Amino acid sequence: MSNTIIRHGLILGLFALITSGIIALTDWATRDRIAQQAQQTLITTLNKIIPATQYNNAIANDCIIVNAAQAPELFGLSASSNPSQDLYKRVTHIYRAKFDDKPAALAVETVTPNGYSGNITLLVAILSDNTIGGVRVLEHKETPGLGDKIEERISPWITQFTGFTTASVNDSMWAVKKDNGRFDQFTGATITPRAVVQGVQGAVKYLNEHWQSTFDAANQCGATE
Repeated sequence: MSNTIIRHGLILGLFALITSGIIALTDWATRDRIAQQAQQTLITTLNKIIPATQYNNAIANDCIIVNAAQAPELFGLSASSNPSQDLYKRVTHIYRAKFDDKPAALAVETVTPNGYSGNITLLVAILSDNTIGGVRVLEHKETPGLGDKIEERISPWITQFTGFTTASVNDSMWAVKKDNGRFDQFTGATITPRAVVQGVQGAVKYLNEHWQSTFDAANQCGATE
């Protein structure tokens, strides 16, 4: 009886070892490909909000990293807020576009926490001519068929920010039309577009104020071309 139990235990152990090995091998074999796909997706998205003709550096590999303590507005926090230590550990990337090593644009990943279903992660770009290059949604959990109209593949709504002067970012018109602002909302939905407008506004303010210091900082994302 005891020999049978031992034998079965050894078989189960061997099976677990083989399974773990297969999982580890699969992870090792696909890790680089997944990373390459993620990098290509990032580059494609960046090129939608910063024209590729305006820069000639490896933009996805040229960035600085900031945390919630350094840039609370990029996490939907006020400067006077007291976030938890876990939130302080959260970081975001600011990508730098350069043409012949001269500043051309900045793009930042920013989070607005006020969506109907929680956080909405955006990529916001401003150009050297003081205009918004564009905005794209990277991640959200908004209601399908309603709040998900913030996605470019579903609706052109997100493109209305393109071309706005960044000098207007403190204007009271930076709100949805229901709040006496300039930006459209969706029929039957105001919370989602309101959150996006607030998130874009916070990101633009930050990039305006930290334009030069961001370009002066050391690169934290790898070698540039």
